[in-house]
Amino acid sequence: MDAPAQTAASTVAAGIINPITGRRFVRSWRFGALMQEARLLYGQLERELGVTLWYDTPLVRTLFNRGEQNDWLARGGDQGYAEYLEDTPPLGNIPELTYPAFAYGGVRQTARVDLAALTAAYRAWLRKRNCLGEQPFDYGQLPPGYDRYVFCEGWRVRDNPYFGHLPRGGTKGEALLVRPDGPLLDRMLKHRVFLVPLADRGSYWVGASSANQFTDDAASPATEKYLADRLREVLRLPFTVEAHLAAVRPTVRDRRMIIGTHPTHPQLIIFNGLGTKGASLAPLGSRWLFDHLETGAPILPEVDSQRFAP
Repeated sequence: MDAPAQTAASTVAAGIINPITGRRFVRSWRFGALMQEARLLYGQLERELGVTLWYDTPLVRTLFNRGEQNDWLARGGDQGYAEYLEDTPPLGNIPELTYPAFAYGGVRQTARVDLAALTAAYRAWLRKRNCLGEQPFDYGQLPPGYDRYVFCEGWRVRDNPYFGHLPRGGTKGEALLVRPDGPLLDRMLKHRVFLVPLADRGSYWVGASSANQFTDDAASPATEKYLADRLREVLRLPFTVEAHLAAVRPTVRDRRMIIGTHPTHPQLIIFNGLGTKGASLAPLGSRWLFDHLETGAPILPEVDSQRFAP
């Protein structure tokens, strides 16, 4: 069951899969297993739905000063990082289309998943099989005839009375879709903002902002101006803003997924808290949940919803 009129982070996000994140260039949690399961699941979905979802896309990060460059070089010497970091990455057409930066670092094993295409194609697949109810969910009346009810509500879990004991976080993010007056970059670029080329559409996904305090999930003119101004500091070409996107990411204070059953109603199940890394976390997280429900496999304590049990 789903309410299609509601905004969702999965339809707004760029779907970036990236092993190195943050200002300290930290390797993503369990990235090897996440990447393996992601390639497997998205490949299966491409074949089943008949759409292209996975794009292997290089990522280049700008380094703004000598200190950042030294931190990057030092991180490359840490155990388990060499396979992900490049000190002198190929830049493709970055020098021609963007203003120069102090230095650049490359990230290996990166990709983009077309989440908008995935959600649209999967919704159509479910409709065709009469497996989708498109209306708001009534918590006071669970649909009869089911042994289990799995809630995948994103930040709107805050309204779910069954899981009110869980953290009610959320981070609002906004992004732009822009069309440049000229060619696209041939790789992703992290430089003040993320520039993600959408070659099949001839545009960029540009973002994203991050706000922990918000009153709604609507796009704001101030954030549109902020992102456009940052883009002008990076991109040499003029561009046209084609769309302004906004949604709320379901974030958790310990930055881990929430998977598990209700403490007193085991037929009620939750899968939530994917935050900013949903494209990489969802495949393995859903595998863990499936194995738990079908074979009784224990849920990893780091993501088990019981860590927040009252």
